[in-house]
Formats: sequence, structure tokens, C-alpha cells
Amino acid sequence: MDSLFTYRKIDEKIISLLRSAIGDGNVSSDDEKLISFSHDEVPSSSYKGHYKAEALVFPESSNHVSEIMKIASENRIPVTPRGAGTGLSGGALPAFGGIVMSFEKMNRIIELDEKNLTVTVEPGVVTSEISKLAARHDLLYAGDPCSGDASFIGGNIAENAGGNKVIKYGATGAQVLALEVVLADGTVTWFGGKRRKDVTGLDFTHLIAGSEGILAIITKAVLKLLPLPRHSVDLLAAFPDPETAIAFVPQIIKKGGIIPASIEFMDKKALELVEKYLNNPVPASDAGAALIIQLEENDHDVLERQYEKIGALSKEHGASEVYVADTRSTKDRIWQTRKAIPEATSFFYDRYTKEDLVVPIDRVPDLLAKIKEVCLERNLQWVAYGHAGDGNMHCTVIGPDTEDWHEILLIVQKKIYSAVIEMGGTLSGEHGIGFKRKGFMKLFLDKKHLELIKSVKLAFDPGNILNPGKIVDWNE
Repeated sequence: MDSLFTYRKIDEKIISLLRSAIGDGNVSSDDEKLISFSHDEVPSSSYKGHYKAEALVFPESSNHVSEIMKIASENRIPVTPRGAGTGLSGGALPAFGGIVMSFEKMNRIIELDEKNLTVTVEPGVVTSEISKLAARHDLLYAGDPCSGDASFIGGNIAENAGGNKVIKYGATGAQVLALEVVLADGTVTWFGGKRRKDVTGLDFTHLIAGSEGILAIITKAVLKLLPLPRHSVDLLAAFPDPETAIAFVPQIIKKGGIIPASIEFMDKKALELVEKYLNNPVPASDAGAALIIQLEENDHDVLERQYEKIGALSKEHGASEVYVADTRSTKDRIWQTRKAIPEATSFFYDRYTKEDLVVPIDRVPDLLAKIKEVCLERNLQWVAYGHAGDGNMHCTVIGPDTEDWHEILLIVQKKIYSAVIEMGGTLSGEHGIGFKRKGFMKLFLDKKHLELIKSVKLAFDPGNILNPGKIVDWNE
């Protein structure tokens, strides 16, 4: 832990200061609530120790956040920002107790600016609500994490969430034009604006995106909008095995001459798990692996030619069947399968590690082969799925039913990570480092790189009170 820094425990005096600053109803020290808000989707069985906030706050404005941070800064109290709690890195875990700051009350969509094609939102807005509002105005918000129906936009930005459409539109950070933030000392400032170009000074906007709450707290965001494609279709291509499916991915762009909105991969275990979890047949459930290929166009005839071409190419490259989803119900059925995989895995298994590995696209087959090899060595099960179009694989290795399962998974992780490094890959593509992965950072980044991260952290937050215990280990 970050033993170089010491923090004050919260007492009644601090609780009173917080209540005076933001109102009685926005501060809680109720034990049940503290427990409920002191974690994200990383199960507590994945880490050793118990972590619980000492106070929970619900700011309603940037001014509230500023007042909280002034109190925290003056009294050296750690503050953990929290979105919807859908994170997969332990980022919302209060590693040193202190204050957990929930943004569920800062949930306004402030402005949709059709002239500048932007939308301005508070961090507690559910991501899918932004997409729905944009669509009603024939516009597209291109950020599309699989958790979009539950996750908050503030959390998406803090993790630079990727999701399904990165191959065409980029990750969440690519959609961000400006951020209002509160710094560790309570100062409120803006980075960026509605401008599409800006090299005046350093790009702090995109430094904050992906910084996991360790540099500043996001209180407003200006997001880029695009014209909404008039037509879309989803293809579900069933393949005999993962190798054949993944080998086809580059051919979609190279031979098809098309950049899809999404290319998603699911292995056989993932398909079987979801079918069992939903207790309902899912498309291609008997396949060795499947790809979801989403195409978008404004001209329906052009789109039809594209999906016919990709369908034919799929068959030429080993697909046994290609399902075409061009209605809301058929599209929802295909995407329900993909989006339910993490939930299905968590439902059936208690002991696992969910990985967020990224390698160059041409090395994805090698990564899947290595995962298979390492898991078979230990007689372990695994589930592989993810964003095949950008090389981001979400492999879940399922632990054995033994007391030493933590140690076994650690051995497996290190073997897989070693191969990922050799392939030119990295530790996380979109889920973040947080508490869960910080111990592995030294495998992927050299000493100087880690020192620079620490220097940037201390420039923004000299007292290390913003989400301490995440990304870097100060004792190394």
C-alpha cells in the first residue's frame, strides 16, 4: 500500500463540516450504505483485505464537489470518486477509507448544441441516455461500452472506456472535447472547449480521460456528436473454431474494403454460458466461435451490397453460417448474447480473473492460442471474447476449487502477461489499472515511465488524496 502517505480518520467534526457544506441529506455514515458504495464489479474475493469508506457524499453541483475537496485537502482525507460501480479494476474501492463521492445526483444533460454538434453533461448521466437523446435529434454519440445501459459517463471518461465501436469511432476519450474538473485543493477549472482543434498549451482534456480519478474529479463534459447513420445491420458469422474466426477479421477490411462499426468475438464457452444463463437458445450457440460484424450506412442499397459482400467473404473464409439482423428485435437478440457474457460468467463462477489484454491485431490468434495453452497446463477453464477489431480481448480464467486458487491464477496471469509483452501488447485496453492491476504495472512499463506517472500525479495532487492506491505503487 501507499505507506509514504498518511491520512486523517474521519470523525464527527469532519462529518459536521461535510453536512454544513453540502447539506445533511447529501452525507451518510450509515454502515450498510458505506459497504454498498465501497466496491465496483471486481468481487471482493479477488483481493485480500477489507476496504470500506468512512463517509459517503452525494454532491449535486460542481460547487459541492469543490467544497468537499477543500475539506479533504485541508484535513488530508482520501477521496474516491465513484460512478455507477460498473468498473472492472477496483477503481471505486476506497483503499484508505476516507470519503467515497457518488455522482448519482449529478445526472443532468445540460445542453444539446445542434449547431456545434456537442452535448454537455454531468458525470452521473447514464451513458445510454446520451445516445438516446442524440438519436432523437438524428445524431450519434459514438461512445458505446457494453455497460452503457448502466454505467455513468463520468466513469466512462475516467477509464477511457472503449466498447464496441472503437474500430470506427475511437474510445470514449476520442468523443471528449472539454471537461470541467475540480482539482485536489477544490479549484474548479475547464480544459478544452467546443473547438475541434486546440494546441494552446498541453492537452489536459485527454490526460484526464483515462486517468481513473487520480488527477482531478470530472464535474461536466462536452462530448462530440456525429450524424446518425440512417441504416445499420448486424451479421453474426458462425465459425468452426476461434482460430478461423480471428483469422477472418483483417480480411473484412482488407478484402471487403469496409471499416465496420464493430467486430466482436465470442468463443464457444462464452456462447454456451450465455445460453445457459439466459435459459434460452442463442444464435450460433453450437459454433466453435462467432463474430458480430456491425455495418452502418446512409444509403440502404449500399449497405445491402456491403453485408452481402461480407457474408460471402465469411463463407469463403470458413464460416458455416451467417445470420443477418436488420430489425430491432433480431439485433437486440444478437447483442444480448455478447453483452451478457461477463454477467453470465460471474453468475456461474466465484473464482476467476477477468483480463483486459490488448495486442496488435495480427497477434490476436497468438494470444488466444497462448491462453489456451496456459489454461490447459493447469486444467483450468477459460472464456474468451472481446473487441476483435482493435485487438482487445477479455479473457476470463476460471480458478480451481482449491484453497490456493489465488496463487494458481497469479502464476497463470504472469505466464500470459509475459507472452502479451512479447507480442507487443499491454495490460489493459479499457477497464483500467485501478487497484486490481497496479501490482503488474512494473512488468509492462519501465522505471522511468512509472516515475513520470508519479510526477504527473503529484503535480495535480501533491497530497495524494485523489483515489489513492490506484495505478501506481508508491513503495516501489
